[in-house]
Amino acid sequence: MIEKYSMLVLYLTILVIISIIASKRVNNIKGYITGNKTLGYWVAAFSAQTTGESAWLLLGVTGMGAMLGFSAYWIVVGELFGVMVAWFFMAERYKKLTDQYNSITMIDYLVSRFKAKSHTLRIVASVSLAVFILIYISAQIDATGSAFERFLEWDYHVGAIVGFVFVVIYSVIGGFTAVAWTDTFQGAVMVLSLVALPLVAYMMLGPSDYVYDTLSSIDPGLVSIWGNGGFTPMNFATVLGMMLIGLGFLGSPQVFARFLAIKSVEEIRRGRWIALLFTLLVDASAVSVGVLGRYLFTEIGTDPVVVLGNGAQNVLPTLVEYVFPSILVGLYVAAVLSAIMSTVSSLLIVAAGSITHDIYRKIFNSELDGAKSANVSRWLTIIFALLALTLTIIISFVSPTRTIFWFVIFGWSGIAAVFCPMVIMSLFWRGFTLRGAIAAMIAGFMMTILAKFVFSEIDVIGPYFVAMETMPPAFLFSFIIGYIVSIMMPDKELANNYDKDIRKITKRG
Repeated sequence: MIEKYSMLVLYLTILVIISIIASKRVNNIKGYITGNKTLGYWVAAFSAQTTGESAWLLLGVTGMGAMLGFSAYWIVVGELFGVMVAWFFMAERYKKLTDQYNSITMIDYLVSRFKAKSHTLRIVASVSLAVFILIYISAQIDATGSAFERFLEWDYHVGAIVGFVFVVIYSVIGGFTAVAWTDTFQGAVMVLSLVALPLVAYMMLGPSDYVYDTLSSIDPGLVSIWGNGGFTPMNFATVLGMMLIGLGFLGSPQVFARFLAIKSVEEIRRGRWIALLFTLLVDASAVSVGVLGRYLFTEIGTDPVVVLGNGAQNVLPTLVEYVFPSILVGLYVAAVLSAIMSTVSSLLIVAAGSITHDIYRKIFNSELDGAKSANVSRWLTIIFALLALTLTIIISFVSPTRTIFWFVIFGWSGIAAVFCPMVIMSLFWRGFTLRGAIAAMIAGFMMTILAKFVFSEIDVIGPYFVAMETMPPAFLFSFIIGYIVSIMMPDKELANNYDKDIRKITKRG
């Protein structure tokens, strides 16, 4: 056990040191929430992808690999699609427009893009973001408690609180720069750990081990790309839900904050290949961990939940302890915490920055600036984190059978449904209007709630909504409503202004 604690202490010490160094760059609100737009491509790529992955990857996706087998690789396909579209088709235009508008948050960009004269857009966007980020952070804190409980045999609630304290410390001290730098370090830990585990485990297998045949005998559905029963409407809905998880990369504020904060367009062009490779390596490795865990730790008639925990989300720590000595188990404790903390810290900075800048500063106190604005953001970071911790503890009692995979996906889906359709249309459609943007956000917010808690309970269609989860219907509904409202109430002046803005950024290259 001492080896595990030694590695954990070393890891947390490095995070605090990085945050202290980064704090020297924070003297105003722009520094706290954008790092003064100085990110290099390595930092931006690693930070964006670690933020988008979270505990969902190391505990949730590995568990899905164990539960579903080969069909879980559709998650990899969906993630690669989302990352590719975001980095190759959206990032450059978003960077150019946010620089032209001098935006320091996504909501800043939206207000400038739609020439909003009232605060409605700012309020709807900020409130929606705060609600789903609160849920998303709560899911990460929940995963922290589970990680400490499984790896170190701590009480779940003690583990959740300890992880929460450390991530708040380095977020508050160093702001966005600390978050980006620590994300890079944490991303490296994640890549090393995830890629190494299935490779070493596979090399330990003997000549008599036939993974495919054994999995097929345990459950034929494990080796089918469509799942148990082959291609059926229900399996298609499940696969569609996994593939479309990657839609969350197409405009989520916590991911696009990296495009806004990167140094230049040239850095985006360099960073996109790193982001794509990072995603391929960690996602494919995570599913492979689950598949190998199912092969090694279950047999015909074994319930994987009994052996590997709820949703099989203990498959990674079980495989780590099977493959590696104690000192390296400590590295995997750090890897799981890396996935969790990189996401929590990013979300906290986005939420605190949005409330400080987009609500408090822009609506109520336009004079707030300099070091005072950074301090307000720090206090809001702490308050928001405490709310998330409270929600986590409540949910741990109310829903003891929850899985990390779907808890995280609900928060991720809500953010994506509210922002991604709107961001896509704002970047590429001249006819998109202010009313359409507000309607799209409200539609995405409402459909996320309805799909999860209402439509999923209806007898005939409910199972399909459960299989797909909330992302596909909420995303599509938001897109359709935004389009219809913009068509019904066009704004020619706004369309002309958009054309002028695009000409300006095109001319500058």
